[in-house]
Amino acid sequence: MYDYDLLVVGSANADLVTVVERRPAAGETVLGSDLVVHPGGKGANQAVAAARLGARTALLARVGNDGHGRLLLDSMRDAGVDTVGVLVGGAPTGVALITVDPSGDNSIVVSPGANGRLSPEDIRAAGSLFQAARVVSAQLEIPLESVVEVVRNLSPEGRFVLNPSPPRPLPREVLAACDPLIVNEHEARVIAGADAELGDSPEDWAKTLLALGPRSVVITLGAEGALIAVRAGERVRVPSVPVEAVDTTGAGDAFTAALAWRLGAGESLAQAAGYAARVGAAAVTRPGAQDSFPTSQEVEALCCALPGDTPRTPGRKSGSGQSTGETVRGEFQ
Repeated sequence: MYDYDLLVVGSANADLVTVVERRPAAGETVLGSDLVVHPGGKGANQAVAAARLGARTALLARVGNDGHGRLLLDSMRDAGVDTVGVLVGGAPTGVALITVDPSGDNSIVVSPGANGRLSPEDIRAAGSLFQAARVVSAQLEIPLESVVEVVRNLSPEGRFVLNPSPPRPLPREVLAACDPLIVNEHEARVIAGADAELGDSPEDWAKTLLALGPRSVVITLGAEGALIAVRAGERVRVPSVPVEAVDTTGAGDAFTAALAWRLGAGESLAQAAGYAARVGAAAVTRPGAQDSFPTSQEVEALCCALPGDTPRTPGRKSGSGQSTGETVRGEFQ
């Protein structure tokens, strides 16, 4: 009997956001809006997303002994994440400094802080968490050597899900453990390597990536949905879900968390990806990252439009006139 449906190993950041009329040139100072602080980081995002859906979730991460660290811990606990694996101290909490201009374009500077101190020794010391988890999910906002140690500490029957973001070349030991490796086109090209002939279609990309060792691959395609591919030869396209998108921030983390959880519940990769597409779509109907993550009830309420119907946000009746904005596909790159 596993104590956790999902163990997430990864980053926890405080996102510091200000809106500016324009981004400053070198040596220039511009005024911004009031600073807004949000809990973030791909690891914390995935843990919160899974817990909101009802998964028994734990996070292995490191934050600083400071106000930002307390913000993150409070946010995760409020969502139902078990923070027994969140280490405190060693460096200030990681921070993302984000400026947003009127067009919505942003510039981001990340100070990894405590995320960069999540060491292989920390991973080994948390061995009991790995033995207690059905599925382990990771990203690359922590040191790569720590991700390698994650793979080495998986339980014999544990399943490893990796979203290699930000992307970098991966050792074969990590690639061989991925089931699945979740990438968008840019990440696929980085993982494949500069000399690789990736091909023109997502099916070609999947073939190239599978040759590197993963047991399965999921390629997210934005408005075109996703492609799943397994070593045995299965290739399945998962359609996106039409919704009125407000903000795509964090949708990829919600997608990955949902997929990992459903795999641990015994669903096939195609079934899990289909559910994850709905979760990612629900997440883009609200602004922000963690604030936008849906509950399982909200996912169930999400209506996929039938011919002649109007896509809608969770909990709204089709044709009620309550929803405004452009209807687009939910993107979860």
